[in-house]
Amino acid sequence: MKNQMTFQRYEFKYLMDLRQMQAVLTAMAPYMVPDAYSHSSIRNLYLDTPDYRLIRRSLEKPVYKEKLRVRSYGRAGECEPVFVELKKKYRAVVYKRRISMPQNAAMACLNGTQSWPDSQIGRELAYAVDFYSSLRPAVFLSYERDSFRGTEDEGLRVTFDREIRYRQKELTLDSDPWGVPILPSGQVLMELKVAGGLPLWMAHVLSEQGIFKTSFSKYGAAYQSILLSRQRGERKYA
Repeated sequence: MKNQMTFQRYEFKYLMDLRQMQAVLTAMAPYMVPDAYSHSSIRNLYLDTPDYRLIRRSLEKPVYKEKLRVRSYGRAGECEPVFVELKKKYRAVVYKRRISMPQNAAMACLNGTQSWPDSQIGRELAYAVDFYSSLRPAVFLSYERDSFRGTEDEGLRVTFDREIRYRQKELTLDSDPWGVPILPSGQVLMELKVAGGLPLWMAHVLSEQGIFKTSFSKYGAAYQSILLSRQRGERKYA
């Protein structure tokens, strides 16, 4: 899935503790296996305007919303490949378009000193960057991810994200994943990604464990934490 460049699917999110996660993993065992990249240390640079236009719009829960980010799977130096991603959500369906390029080229495209690749995805990214005009890296957000895929339906994916952190300093993918924790200790975010409905066996274990769907957004939670820190006059991570 790392090398896939286009996605169209439903994404459901669930917050749970470690005991609940183990129960879900046990229920998954007959139907799912670790995917080709079973564990990743994911780093993201979320792009936004100086007034946080994209994330403010997203938190309003509109029918259509989008986010832009630069992502690496592990530490990425200036000349190492990263993904520039445009993630859109219309009603309940998530559409993701991304392109891979060296980090220095990606940043040059974003700041307008280099042209985007002449491809459909390159043109979509160019349009989005031009539309928002004042985009810049706003937040570094990282987490440790364990990924699984269906044995019969490879389009079925489940990921567990831990150690979710953000910061507003050192906005580079060539750095350690330090920052402000978003979730309480021992809490995990599970994302279920499907082309259609929820598998019956998954629905059963979620019901048994009292795990309910949430609209949790990592970048949204980071932004709300930033606002709260500003209200308190805290500048530790500003």
